[in-house]
Amino acid sequence: MDEHSLPSDLPTQLWIGGAWVDGARPATPVANPDTGELLATVANADVEQGLAALAAADHARPGWAATPPRTRAELLRAAFEAVVARREDFARTMTLEMGKTLPESDGEVTYGAEFLRWFSEEAVRIEGRYGILPEGTLRGLVMKRPVGPCLLLTPWNFPLAMATRKVAPALAAGCTVVLRPSSVTPLTTLLFARVLADVGIPDGVVNVITSTEHDVTDAVIADPRLRKLSFTGSTEVGQALLRQAADGVLRTSMELGGNAPFLVFEDADLAAAVEGAKAAKLRNIGEACTAANRFIVHESIAGEFARRLAAEFSRLEVGDPLAEGTDVGPLISADAREQVHSLVSSAITAGAQLLTGGEVPDGPGHHYPPTVLAGVGHDAAILGEEIFGPVAVVTSFRDEAEALRIANATRMGLAAYAYTRDPDRIQRLGVLLETGMIGINTGVLSNAAAPFGGVKQSGIGREGSHEGIQEYLETVYLALPDPS
Repeated sequence: MDEHSLPSDLPTQLWIGGAWVDGARPATPVANPDTGELLATVANADVEQGLAALAAADHARPGWAATPPRTRAELLRAAFEAVVARREDFARTMTLEMGKTLPESDGEVTYGAEFLRWFSEEAVRIEGRYGILPEGTLRGLVMKRPVGPCLLLTPWNFPLAMATRKVAPALAAGCTVVLRPSSVTPLTTLLFARVLADVGIPDGVVNVITSTEHDVTDAVIADPRLRKLSFTGSTEVGQALLRQAADGVLRTSMELGGNAPFLVFEDADLAAAVEGAKAAKLRNIGEACTAANRFIVHESIAGEFARRLAAEFSRLEVGDPLAEGTDVGPLISADAREQVHSLVSSAITAGAQLLTGGEVPDGPGHHYPPTVLAGVGHDAAILGEEIFGPVAVVTSFRDEAEALRIANATRMGLAAYAYTRDPDRIQRLGVLLETGMIGINTGVLSNAAAPFGGVKQSGIGREGSHEGIQEYLETVYLALPDPS
């Protein structure tokens, strides 16, 4: 198969109640961000079809909740194996519709599939408890049961992993779902739906609707049959969804924006910190909520750190993400590139020093070069923005207290990174950094076995790990007379 073509069995319809259905609205084009060329047109659901998907999930709910945990586990394990078996198809599809390089897409297949395997193992470990209550007159039986039908809203930047990270725990818990991917990158999710159908997930347990209109999700959220909403995306959209979810008192999970600090202390291994900075900044072209935005470096090494990082960035190849040797693919859209370039230009106007990058290249696609800005003041506007592109902003600090103040001076609190050899400082950072995740001497922290999520306006709840399945379970207490 031509590496520039999509899989021959890739569906472009809605998946509702076990059937592929044409959209009621004009189809949505999906473009290649590297070339601007049309990849496919995808079904565009209307409100009635969104509610039909919820009805299918609600109809399948009792049967799936009653399905033995081992059966659910084996189906998820089969899905894991099927995704891995189709690694090349998934990786190529992601690269074509999203723009990350083929090796990065291959890495996402590994990462995304792991949620299917992890939650296949968690499905058989849902536990309750039983015991005598303090007065001695009652026994308490505490059980877990599935929340019910869930609406899962996923973003464009990790089109496989964000779907598996939500679908896998929901199914493991016994919930049915309506999955709505981003209309910018729906193809990977539709291929995932094909795999789930092929391995035998029962009809109606997973439904996939693609749509460009908000009225579809508005109607589903307002429907009393829905009991859970999970969203990954911007803080502003998450806030609006929380307001909508309040009317139905829905269980919610929100994985929202980030503005990750990357702290480098005077005792850090500088070479390791530069390598970690590359990983934390350039994963997914910088289009990740966990991407390091603010590089907060001790004043004694800030200049050297910035120079080394710029040297590393300047050697990277920007271009066709399918081509061998390309390090950095295109941003998702022309608007995204314009926003990134505007932030860089404004920072330079305000006094930042451009060490590499910073210029929009000629040619097709939405490419932007890896960029390093040094000498950025603590009050610079760019430090308060989620850049969502390959731009590293370096500022300096005098002591640990100032580093923490700068790091915590944001409404976001998703991820942070720190390089230091001081074990006491590492423990202090765990207490004082206002984030849900902290990478110590590493630029990579996401893992299916670890709880993913933030504090402050970066979200509610956790995905992955033992905590992930709890988001899809409710607690039931039975009071029983003491038998003695």
